[in-house]
Amino acid sequence: MLTDTGVQSALPGTAVLRLETTSNRTGTLDGAWWPRSRGIEGELPTLLTALTARLGPLARVGLDASAWDDAPRHVDVDGHSVRIDWSAVGDNTMIITRGRHDHFALLVIPPQAGTEAARAAMSMAVQPGQPMSAEHILTASGLSSRPSPTPPPPLSAPGMPA
Repeated sequence: MLTDTGVQSALPGTAVLRLETTSNRTGTLDGAWWPRSRGIEGELPTLLTALTARLGPLARVGLDASAWDDAPRHVDVDGHSVRIDWSAVGDNTMIITRGRHDHFALLVIPPQAGTEAARAAMSMAVQPGQPMSAEHILTASGLSSRPSPTPPPPLSAPGMPA
């Protein structure tokens, strides 16, 4: 887990995660996670282990199906099965449910993000009372979760008048 200064190095097998440190949870997001890849089966157990240590047992996780290479229905964390709900939200967040109605929203940083931009986005996400959406935070940090659009084809072939 990153400290408030954001200077802790992530060791292999650890989650790059920041959570809001206040108990009032008034912002749009409760934290941010920076996975190393789009393979959720390899990424999620480490994250959920870290979250379970901080939040207690987790019931389910909501993820955007288009953001990941694989789509398991559950993952085991310390002998406890956590259900995964898939949707096509496309909003760069994940929802963690603890108990029946206690939800935590995390910004998901694109795995290919550079270190400085990722840390900036994570810092913005954990600011108490922060009202920005995940997409706005990524844009303000110089990140985009969406692939660059393909440029339109030319209206005429090179050397020919338009």
